[in-house]
Amino acid sequence: MHSTPAPHHNEEYTMPSAEALLAGTLALMTGHVQASCCAHRELMAAKIVSNLSALADAPVLSPAFKAMLQNLRLRWQNQGPATERSLWHRSPDAVQ
Repeated sequence: MHSTPAPHHNEEYTMPSAEALLAGTLALMTGHVQASCCAHRELMAAKIVSNLSALADAPVLSPAFKAMLQNLRLRWQNQGPATERSLWHRSPDAVQ
């Protein structure tokens, strides 16, 4: 039977450091997708790359998972600077 830890009185969660880093990285990835400010997106992307590197060095993860993290880190690293996202679509040239 799997038991869940009792919540702390200060509402903090306790998890292993690799899991905490992975959770934070996933939250940053979500924020990156939702952010409209290029400066914030670039900072989040840089932190995501840093977190993925740290995760790939975690001794508790399997070699296959570490290889996937390195591949993912390279993809994030090679994205380049973020471009301004438009929240509006252009009007069509003609209406049928």
